[in-house]
Amino acid sequence: MRYRTLTKNKEFSRIYARGKSYIHPNLVLYVAKNRLGYTRIGLTATKKVGHAVQRNRARRIMRAALSEHLSQNIGGYDIILVARARTPYLKSTQLSKTLAGLMRKAGLPDKAAAVPQQPAAKPQPNGAPE
Repeated sequence: MRYRTLTKNKEFSRIYARGKSYIHPNLVLYVAKNRLGYTRIGLTATKKVGHAVQRNRARRIMRAALSEHLSQNIGGYDIILVARARTPYLKSTQLSKTLAGLMRKAGLPDKAAAVPQQPAAKPQPNGAPE
């Protein structure tokens, strides 16, 4: 699933300055409302993360976690995910759990949490009324 992306330095600077940040040792989430009616995403991995292969892996893992947790119709938000030094060494499931926690703190709807997991129905004994 593709999202609209943040591309201009001015857009990133506005979110860093006016948005709310949610910090975890593996990832940083910046969130700001926008008036556009749709969500825009920015993924950032600085040189502190490592060389190009590690930065690309960090962005790929963050993109996978986003596709698992963020639905496209949550309204007008600008979201930036910033990779930390640990990010390229994580499995996508670990980063997914981290992102779920940060989204919960930020008050963003979580697509993965919205799917109710119902327990399996217990079979009734043969003589029991229903």
